[in-house]
Amino acid sequence: MISIARYALVPLIALSFFAGAASAQRNYPTRAIRLVVPFAAGAGSNDIMARLIAQKLTDSLGQQIVVDNRPGASGIIGTDIAAKAQPDGYTVLMMSLTFTVNPSLYKKLPYNTEKDLVPVTLVASAPLMLVVHPSLPVKSVRELTAYAKARPGQLNFGSGGPGTTPHLAGEMFKSMAGVQITHVPYKGGAPALADLVSGQIQIMLENIPGTQPFVKAGKLRALAVTDKKRSALLPALPTLDESGLKGYELVGWNGLFVPAGTPRPVVTRLHAETAKALKLSDVKDRLATMGAEGVGNTPTQFAAFIKAEIVKWAKVVKQAGIRLE
Repeated sequence: MISIARYALVPLIALSFFAGAASAQRNYPTRAIRLVVPFAAGAGSNDIMARLIAQKLTDSLGQQIVVDNRPGASGIIGTDIAAKAQPDGYTVLMMSLTFTVNPSLYKKLPYNTEKDLVPVTLVASAPLMLVVHPSLPVKSVRELTAYAKARPGQLNFGSGGPGTTPHLAGEMFKSMAGVQITHVPYKGGAPALADLVSGQIQIMLENIPGTQPFVKAGKLRALAVTDKKRSALLPALPTLDESGLKGYELVGWNGLFVPAGTPRPVVTRLHAETAKALKLSDVKDRLATMGAEGVGNTPTQFAAFIKAEIVKWAKVVKQAGIRLE
């Protein structure tokens, strides 16, 4: 009788467990949420974006969103921490384009990019701007391409380091324009821009907020933006796509992810609240100062975007012969 009673309790225990799990999902969140940022505090758009969204989600979810900076190894350390966290909705990752580039740059990653993390939503995207030193006698992308083709290997483009978005943007430009220009890596975008302004290098593809002040001051010349549509900040500036490089499209982006296995209702809630925050006027204004636009697409749409980005950057990395250890 005792044995029968014990087995009879099994389905009741299971029902109790699932009822408790369902209740926890309905009441989510009931405690603070950790938002992992795999880069240093204050270091670029990923951290700024995370803090902006964290503030708004704290207000709408009624629980504190705590930003946890875990920098190192091109975002791999922080991403790995998030990938291996409990899939309960209390660890969220804010990651950038680097997420889709690292699988091609590095021989081995401690996590599976496509299986260990679930896309929640694309938070924002921002194009880069192609700028040149004013000493170059070019005023358009077509003129720059012709000038570079006539001087193979004589022009340099700078970036904040191997594998960074500006580096990859430059490699894509080289491939699509059919030009030979030399990559000069720096330890950060600021020193690269400084050398561009001084004329030590001639070309960069860099974020709009960083380059625009120099363009306004006449110290750099802007030729195009990297998105397929013109920037709302610079509507008169053409895109690379309409300037002769048909199909050129690159946007820096930031998006939210959660560990695989996170309950779907939790993913849905995080997406809905983030999308709602991106429609707020003060958030739109803040993003505009960064040259960015809010997106807030669905988890399914973001997942498709991630897959396409992985394929695109694998091709660019292979063509450029870039490999990091």
